[in-house]
Amino acid sequence: MSDHAFSLDDRAAIYRVIAERRDMRHFIEGEVAPELLARLLAAAHQAPSVGLMQPWRFLRITDRVLRSRIQQLVEDERVRTAEALGERSDDFMKLKVEGIGQCAEVLVVALSDDRERHIFGRRTLPEMDMASVSCAIQNLWLTARAEGLGMGWVSLFDPQALAELLAMPEGAWPLAVLCLGPVAEFYPVPMLVQEGWAIEQPLQDMLFENQWGVAG
Repeated sequence: MSDHAFSLDDRAAIYRVIAERRDMRHFIEGEVAPELLARLLAAAHQAPSVGLMQPWRFLRITDRVLRSRIQQLVEDERVRTAEALGERSDDFMKLKVEGIGQCAEVLVVALSDDRERHIFGRRTLPEMDMASVSCAIQNLWLTARAEGLGMGWVSLFDPQALAELLAMPEGAWPLAVLCLGPVAEFYPVPMLVQEGWAIEQPLQDMLFENQWGVAG
């Protein structure tokens, strides 16, 4: 055991919040206290980022009309996605894909507009800025779950249309619409598993040693 390890209870809490995190679509009435929202965003802002570029930008959507317009962008893409799914179209349309109209808070997370000046860690892997933003979103997700709040990541939207709607500068790019707020309960398993849309694959099928496809 490392001398730097957390206590047994602290370690158990970390593993628990990871295991019980869910992509939530169903919300109930209630608010997120300002001090709690600030705490969650501070946790997101502590995420690792390549070259310490901190490429994340958070837009809190408080205008109800604007929230409705974002929801319409999602609905437009939901229909287009269903058309692209072919024989699974009907099953997809039965899924609840967002909670924008019911959740307490809507946050849009975007890549910043000045990313190209950051070369450290991105010369051969420019998408590392996106990976960094994903880490910030995961921080927010896990701390929200620890605080008893649900969060859902919505990615069904035309990014150019959303960027224009939110007056983003050239080069900025939205990656996520996040729904955040109180929930009646958390799904016992991921919602897509619960709804029969997909099944989770075991780690052993995704773990190789030395070469691709070679099990350890």
